[in-house]
Amino acid sequence: MSDRPNARMCIFLKEKAAEAANFYADTIPDTFVDHVQPIGDGQNMVLFRVMGTHFMAMDGNPSFEPRPDHSISIATLDQNETDRLWDALTDGGSEGRCGWLCDQFGVHWQVVPTAMTHMLGDADREAAGRAQAAMMTMKKIDIAAMEAAFHGRG
Repeated sequence: MSDRPNARMCIFLKEKAAEAANFYADTIPDTFVDHVQPIGDGQNMVLFRVMGTHFMAMDGNPSFEPRPDHSISIATLDQNETDRLWDALTDGGSEGRCGWLCDQFGVHWQVVPTAMTHMLGDADREAAGRAQAAMMTMKKIDIAAMEAAFHGRG
């Protein structure tokens, strides 16, 4: 860990910050727990990285809860990785629309296949619009269905 300070997003949880960070490290590629610091009776401050982005999770403030408008976006390489992360992160949590979910710890995520990003940003705005319309009907992103819509086959 570098001596230089850096910017981190702080996530307050009622409890289980260390358990959450360890779960993410076991589930998400290139994710690491850097430091667990006890800060009170059964409470911790946890520094961790998700795919190179720094986070801090803290226990013990019941007045602050993670919110859907503060989510962590994970880019996935293919449908297998999308499915694996979606299944792991929604286990004990809940599914949202368009690749959004809430995990068992109350943290909100977006599981975003890179193929989706490319389709939605394509110069062919009509094709991108078809892909976006297909995406709006989904919970977990289905790359093949979006590609079919993008190419006018859906």
